[in-house]
Amino acid sequence: MSQLQRLRPAIATAETFRPYGQVIGASEDGSPFAGDDAQLVLTPGTPRFYIMRLLPKGRRFHRITRHQRCTQCLGALGGRSWWLGVCPPSAGDRPDRQQLQVFEVPGDRFLKLDVGTWHAGPLFETGAIDFYNLELSDTNVTDHETYDFAIAEGLEFEIADDAESR
Repeated sequence: MSQLQRLRPAIATAETFRPYGQVIGASEDGSPFAGDDAQLVLTPGTPRFYIMRLLPKGRRFHRITRHQRCTQCLGALGGRSWWLGVCPPSAGDRPDRQQLQVFEVPGDRFLKLDVGTWHAGPLFETGAIDFYNLELSDTNVTDHETYDFAIAEGLEFEIADDAESR
């Protein structure tokens, strides 16, 4: 049986999410490319942009995944908020648990994960949500490394309820 650790979510903003990637919001039509636009790494393959329908997984997770060849962009359609657990990229084959953070992602923005950023989710509690996903066409086949905290360290994580965070 795994030990449960509760994590308080932070709101994903450009500043809070910087160690893991970028938070991208709306910009005016015709604005020139700038540093706050998604800085993508998709050159090692064929980009794949698709909509994936996810079912609720609740607030708990024990697996975390990374992609070492490309950036990944995730965003919810329909304006619903969701959570994502993240650890910054690491040189070894395991994430740094001390840097594990959970973010609440408001439905008006998307996340660009830096190459190698460990991520768990998208997580949410009710109803299916459609997410757009930008990665490489073979990311889930050739560039998908998962670490299981339950097996390796006997740990599981739960996102604290909003009421508990106050």
